[in-house]
Amino acid sequence: MMERKIDIAFISAMHAPFIQDDIDVLREHFIVRDQIGHGFRACAKILWLVLRSDIVYCWFASVYASLAVRVAKWMGIKSIVVIGGVDVAKDDDIGYGMWRTPWRARLVRYALTQASHVLAVDPSLKEKAVSLAGYQGENIAYVPTGYDAEFWRPAGVKVPLVLFVAHIEDVVRARVKGVDIFLNVAAGMQETKFILVGVSAKVLSSFQIPKNVVVHEPVERKQLLPFYQHAKVYCQPSRHEGLPNSLCEAMLCGCIPVASDVGGNRTAVGDAGFLAQVGDPEEIAQAIRNALLADEAAAIRARARIVSLFPLEKRQRALVDLITKCLA
Repeated sequence: MMERKIDIAFISAMHAPFIQDDIDVLREHFIVRDQIGHGFRACAKILWLVLRSDIVYCWFASVYASLAVRVAKWMGIKSIVVIGGVDVAKDDDIGYGMWRTPWRARLVRYALTQASHVLAVDPSLKEKAVSLAGYQGENIAYVPTGYDAEFWRPAGVKVPLVLFVAHIEDVVRARVKGVDIFLNVAAGMQETKFILVGVSAKVLSSFQIPKNVVVHEPVERKQLLPFYQHAKVYCQPSRHEGLPNSLCEAMLCGCIPVASDVGGNRTAVGDAGFLAQVGDPEEIAQAIRNALLADEAAAIRARARIVSLFPLEKRQRALVDLITKCLA
């Protein structure tokens, strides 16, 4: 009964399925009042929520997280910030990362260094946070996202095609996820079918689409299941990555992974797939050819790795335990 009395202010400037997963998990145990979005009204609501809450939970070390953490410190309550990638990135070449703007970097640094707890979904993000914020990272813990292996599961016979899923609505994010690399690889493998899901038509107009690439605009998360179950190979050619949800979901569905050797791609794939140098289309293409030739045992290994490392229950326990200890 005491758990139900814990009131959490849940803050995020954006909505995404993995953010909703945390909201759903926390609502099973606590009262969760959320503010999802940005703008002046969001700031006002953050202030109102934090003032009436027992603990603050923020997805991404954003400008809004810095406000929530500051108010939480003033009130003497604990704050938790989850870092996912963009909040610990600074890539001037493609215009990516919150740390590119000096004023925003100062606020992100405050959120990281002053939060009671910072949860990194991949170990590489802790390293980046420590480097960019210039502190020891003593408040950072590795807590990966989790996945429902009962829903994301194989079904039927795989088809020798290559799938890539990414919800993308601007060109910068397209380059972060490596859409241009994926299309370049496909152009050099005309004998193979490629499927790209989730990129808006506006963004795609900036790229030349090879004839062997079938494009689908964004679909609801659960509608991705047949895509994963159909494809033999899943490709994640990112330039930057936290722990990619689509890659993990695809592996659970028996897709053999091919990914750039960066961040959470490396963590997810491990020895259960193929890693290639970041931004090297030829190396990625060769990895895809190898994956297409792999036997069913490779698909079994891919699923088994995600089941073992990233069960949804593991994240649930970690979040509930942390919040309970914060208020003990």
